[in-house]
Amino acid sequence: MSYYPILVNLHGQKAVVVGGGKVAERKIETLLGFGALVYVVSKDLTPMLSQYEKEGKITYLGDAFLDSHLDGVFIVIAATDNPELNRRVSLAAKKRALLINAVDQPEDCNFIVPSILQRGDLMIAVSTAGKSPALARRIRQDLEEKFGEEYRFLLVMMGRLRKEILSLGLPSSKNKEIFQKLVGSPMLLAIRKKDWDEVAAVLSRVLGRAVSRDDVIEYLKAE
Repeated sequence: MSYYPILVNLHGQKAVVVGGGKVAERKIETLLGFGALVYVVSKDLTPMLSQYEKEGKITYLGDAFLDSHLDGVFIVIAATDNPELNRRVSLAAKKRALLINAVDQPEDCNFIVPSILQRGDLMIAVSTAGKSPALARRIRQDLEEKFGEEYRFLLVMMGRLRKEILSLGLPSSKNKEIFQKLVGSPMLLAIRKKDWDEVAAVLSRVLGRAVSRDDVIEYLKAE
């Protein structure tokens, strides 16, 4: 089976996780990291999840899964050690046309979670269509050596520059030319070395105006 790759905005979306063990904990941490509103059903919770519940980071729905727990939900994770329960959660989710992932039960999923490398707004997802998560993790680890934190800084800068350049009202062909020159310039290497004077020099050449070191520091501030 092949999967259609897609990135989903989970901010403010309701997510239900059935399960409260270590696997569920990892899933929940990821969901929280992407802004989901997480509701948990489980007989037991890990110490970390218990703490999250006390802090109001997650909402505990009880120890027994009910189909009604899926009302108004966007995404569902079945992460228990009971395959039959995971399947029941999956069937209930599919009846509602919800996104459902049942851990280690690909036949009960309509989406799978890839191995993710993230550098700020840069996200690289590696998937083997569920055939070898271990291989996906190995490939992601190899990519971590190539794509360092300099990509996070580059994207922050490019985001700010993009707004500035588009506001000039130039023809789209000219905008494209500028963006390609920026991406193809030595700027990434200069950022990796934290050579802000060189970054300023590159921007001055490409943009056709004076850019100072202080301007570069301002561009690098997170939005």
